[in-house]
Amino acid sequence: MSTKNQQEILESVPQKGFFGHPKGLFTLFFTEFWERFSYYGMRAILLYYMYYAIKEGGLGLDKTTAASIMAVYGSLVYMSGIIGGWIADRLYGTKKTVFFGGILIMAGHIALSFPGGVTALFLSMGLIVIGTGLLKPNVSNIVGDLYSKDDPRSDAGFSIFYMGINLGGLIAPFIVGTLGQKYSFHLGFAVAAVGMLAGLIIFLATRKKNLGLAGSYVPNPLTPDEKKSVFLKIGISTLVIVIAGAILISKGILTINRFTMLVSLLGIIIPIIYFAMMYFSKKTTNEEQKNLLAYIPLFIAAMMFWAIQEQGSVILAQYADERTRLSFAGFSLESSWFQSLNPLFIVLLAPVFAGIWMKLGKRQPSTHQKFSLGLVLAGISFLVMIIPAIYGGPDTLVSPLWLVLSFLIVVLGELCLSPVGLSATTKLAPAAFSAQTMSLWFLSNASAQAINAQIVKLYKPETEILYFGIIGAIAILLGVLLFLLSFIYKRKV
Repeated sequence: MSTKNQQEILESVPQKGFFGHPKGLFTLFFTEFWERFSYYGMRAILLYYMYYAIKEGGLGLDKTTAASIMAVYGSLVYMSGIIGGWIADRLYGTKKTVFFGGILIMAGHIALSFPGGVTALFLSMGLIVIGTGLLKPNVSNIVGDLYSKDDPRSDAGFSIFYMGINLGGLIAPFIVGTLGQKYSFHLGFAVAAVGMLAGLIIFLATRKKNLGLAGSYVPNPLTPDEKKSVFLKIGISTLVIVIAGAILISKGILTINRFTMLVSLLGIIIPIIYFAMMYFSKKTTNEEQKNLLAYIPLFIAAMMFWAIQEQGSVILAQYADERTRLSFAGFSLESSWFQSLNPLFIVLLAPVFAGIWMKLGKRQPSTHQKFSLGLVLAGISFLVMIIPAIYGGPDTLVSPLWLVLSFLIVVLGELCLSPVGLSATTKLAPAAFSAQTMSLWFLSNASAQAINAQIVKLYKPETEILYFGIIGAIAILLGVLLFLLSFIYKRKV
């Protein structure tokens, strides 16, 4: 995007009106709030829906398979951001792509609202995977459009936006989780669909007035001839994949375990290809190539962080259901409620972190140093889970406070890394690949969960000490290494 176009966008957006930030932040805050309500509400009960017995309203899958599917699902949700980024960069711009994504997400939740068994499960997953890929990276990219490159409000703005994401995630498990576990899983999924509908209504009602030209430009549009060629290739490729998949599944060649392994490999290969494609593109300048090199350590650190954080909805969710005493101070608890801990702490602490970064100004730690601190804290959040295993053993129910402590520590790390990572991505992105670079940021989460699809198979109550200990120690080691590298890249972001 040229400097002239960027200036036109900034002039079209009301620059004050939402806690001292551009008014468009209101629209994006509440759009993402409701999208995350629908996603995290569904995710709070999905693992249990898969492995609970059929007589309990579930699908009756074994727990190891359910955990692996959860990790792969999460990976594909973020991996599909590549598609959303490409569509925004080359076809429709971010604003239209966000709207199309919301429609698909809502359709996915509706599919789960009816008792269609495993078929409905995978249909819903497919719709939500594609829809989230269209919506999530592009909403964040529009936030970047609201600020100039040197606007000191940028990091704080992303922190406020991030708080909106987590407000939705905070409320959803209590509403969707309670309805799903106490009454019917399908009722819970239906409420998630209503949440996405609310987000679409807010986006449509306020986007013109609040967003101006933000998200309306197509930075690297296809020519008419290129469109015909691309659509033809996409159509043929989709048809081939569907036919090949149907044949392989019917013959028993493509099993769930083989599919999860395939996704795990893609989680490693795709980022490498993506970085190489952008780095060697003729549209990437020499300075942008240097920025991409500075971005690689951040990407690797983010992968390690998300590998721990995302296990909160898989391994720690299973831990809450099976290893945790579901009562506290005389109150009964639902295992799905623990999924609200992460967003709860973010909602409480995000304003604190935003204020700290604003107050420190140019004296604040560099982006790489913030990332290193986030990694160390993530490692500690797993190490604390060793303590109840040592003192209580694998057969006793432990206090819910151990999960509370683990979630709190990882959130401290998340607030050092995630909103800052969003901001750094908008600053380091090559101009011709702005939306796709934001997709690359979310790909760090996809890669982490793709790898998790294999790692979570190693978890058992009797292996807790090794499981939490080894993963936690690796994260701390990488955090220390990144801190040492931070002195090389300090001037980049």
